[in-house]
Amino acid sequence: MGIYVEILIRGDMAELWEKTQEPKDHQRWDLRFSEIDYLPRHPGQPQRFLYSTRIGAGLRIDGAGESTGESDEARGERTSALKFWSDDWKSLIEFGSGYWKYIPVSDGVRFITWYDYRTRFGAIGRLIDKLFFRPLIGWATAWGFDRLRLWIENDISPEASRDRTLIHSLARLTIVLVWLYHGLVPKLIFRSPDELKMLRDAGISSSHVLTLVSSAGVAEACFAVILIIFWRSRWPLWLTIIAMVAALLGVAATSPGFLAAAFNPVTLNLTVAALALIDLLVCEHLPTASTCRRKAPKN
Repeated sequence: MGIYVEILIRGDMAELWEKTQEPKDHQRWDLRFSEIDYLPRHPGQPQRFLYSTRIGAGLRIDGAGESTGESDEARGERTSALKFWSDDWKSLIEFGSGYWKYIPVSDGVRFITWYDYRTRFGAIGRLIDKLFFRPLIGWATAWGFDRLRLWIENDISPEASRDRTLIHSLARLTIVLVWLYHGLVPKLIFRSPDELKMLRDAGISSSHVLTLVSSAGVAEACFAVILIIFWRSRWPLWLTIIAMVAALLGVAATSPGFLAAAFNPVTLNLTVAALALIDLLVCEHLPTASTCRRKAPKN
């Protein structure tokens, strides 16, 4: 089947070529490679290179490859053909080949890649590739392409894109956990007496307290799911800030005794609101694989 990724980059062909062909720039945005080193090149020969990919726990996969570049002066297009292989037993990829295409259009450059590879480990390797590795490396390729786009179009360095993505993910997942936990545990599973008391202090009749607590628990759990579904949207964050401030003011007005408790809404609500604000500051211009076309157009 091969892996196809295409993205429109509103920038200059020369800059795009440099950031994809210069090893020190390439390894900055491409999630598939940690290091790329060109070997000495002889006239008329392909450019050979060595690469490595860190896979965690101090482990890395080493490989090698060669590339050749071509230009179509009449059409202004460029192509870079590639072969790559690895003798490292940790590498699922044994051998592969593909290309990059640079096609100028009215509003930028269509940057396209296609590649395929042969796996090792026989039938087990082919199964792992089909179920896990191929979808993952296809996503990584597209995510890296969008990181490159942000670098060229918005002057956001690949390192900044990575850090913003990590901050966004950590802040968003923590907010999700808080909404989910407080919806399920004290309201639906254990029926915390404190939850019931705050509603009674607010003037809610005893006959409606349990129903209201249950409804609030369901709503909070559902909102946690909404934060996941609308992963890149800003409006759930604004709602979170408004809800945290409103809830804190409500407790201060009706149940002020809770403000001095060991675990109280002051620290909880202000922390969640601060996390939402942090996420708001970083969640724009994040790289995403969805920006890319993942299937070749039919001719």
